[in-house]
Amino acid sequence: MSVFAVEYVYAVGSEAARDEHRPKHREFLAELGAAGDGLALVASGPYVDGSGALLLISAPTQAALAETLAKDPFAVNGTIAALRISEWSPVTGELAHHA
Repeated sequence: MSVFAVEYVYAVGSEAARDEHRPKHREFLAELGAAGDGLALVASGPYVDGSGALLLISAPTQAALAETLAKDPFAVNGTIAALRISEWSPVTGELAHHA
């Protein structure tokens, strides 16, 4: 299992759509792994400047994670302009047990 840093860059002018779909987006994130697919949310939250968000997700593969993230209500409803997924190794600190 690997940990991935996922960066969402929000689409310009998507504030109203994000507000509308935020409850379903958060529900989607909270349910990661419920299907027995090996995914688990480690942490997530928006950037303070409103430009996007950072999500840390444990997943078996980057491909499986990308496939799942395509179903995020934010993605489905066009609020994400760019997505970056990077495998990350938390070797020290409070999240090191996820490595």
